[in-house]
Amino acid sequence: MVLLHAGNCAMGEIILETRGLFKDFGGFIAVNNVDLKIRQGTIHSLIGPNGAGKTTLFNLLTKFLQPTRGQIFFAGRDITGARPSELPRSGMCRSFQISATFPSLTALENVRIALQRRQGISYHFWRSQNLARKLDMTAHSFLAEVGLEEFAHRPAAELSYGRKRALELATTLALSPRVLLLDEPMAGLGLEETGRITQLIRRVGQGRTIVLVEHNLNVVADLSDDITVLQRGEILASGSYATVSQSPEVIEAYMGTGDV
Repeated sequence: MVLLHAGNCAMGEIILETRGLFKDFGGFIAVNNVDLKIRQGTIHSLIGPNGAGKTTLFNLLTKFLQPTRGQIFFAGRDITGARPSELPRSGMCRSFQISATFPSLTALENVRIALQRRQGISYHFWRSQNLARKLDMTAHSFLAEVGLEEFAHRPAAELSYGRKRALELATTLALSPRVLLLDEPMAGLGLEETGRITQLIRRVGQGRTIVLVEHNLNVVADLSDDITVLQRGEILASGSYATVSQSPEVIEAYMGTGDV
C-alpha cells in the first residue's frame, strides 16, 4: 500500500508530472516515453487523432493502468504504485465518458453520498437522518455551483444527459479534488448542452487544476491554458492552442479531419 501525502503547490507550479512513462500491451506500444507536466491552477487538454494514446495515458495518470516503466508524480510525491482508490484521498479525482450517478437517488442524495465518502462515513447509512441534515447545506452549495440547485430533489434518472454530466461533476467536486481529470465530458452532448458544460468547466476550473481529454477542438481551444498533442503514444507538441495549432507536425497529424 502506498500512503499518499501530497505536498502543497503554488499557482503555476507543477502539480502532476510523468517521467519516461511507457506502456505496452503484448508488444503494442500505447504510450512511449512520455514526459508530461501539468501546472497548478490550469486547464490542460490531452488531444490527438484516434489511437494516439490519450485514453491509455489518462488511465495511467488515474492509476486504472500500471505503467510498464516510468514514474508519475503528484505534488512532488511518487504515486506510480498507487491504487485508484487511494487517489481521491490525496486530492485527485476523475470522471468517466459514461455518466456515473445513482439513478434512483435525487441529485441532492448523489452529492451527499460523495460528501459522506470524503468524511469516511459513506457506509454508515443508519446515521443518515442526522448526518443528512448537516450535509444538506454543503450539498446544495455544490449543486448551485454546477447550476442544478432547482433539480436538487429530482431523481438522477429524470435529468437530461447534460445535467447528469453536471451532477457527476458536482459529486466529484464534493470530494474536494486538487486535480480534476475529465474524460471526454462532451461525449454524447448536443450543441446546446456542450455550450452549457463548457461554461460549467470554465467556472469550476477557477482556482482548480483540470486535465481534460476531449475530441471537440472548439471546446479545447475555448477552455485550455495548455495543450499536449499525442500521436502514436508520443508527445507531438505542447503549448497554448495558438502554438500547437500552427505546428506543421500537428497539422499533418490531423490532416483531413478538418479539426485544426
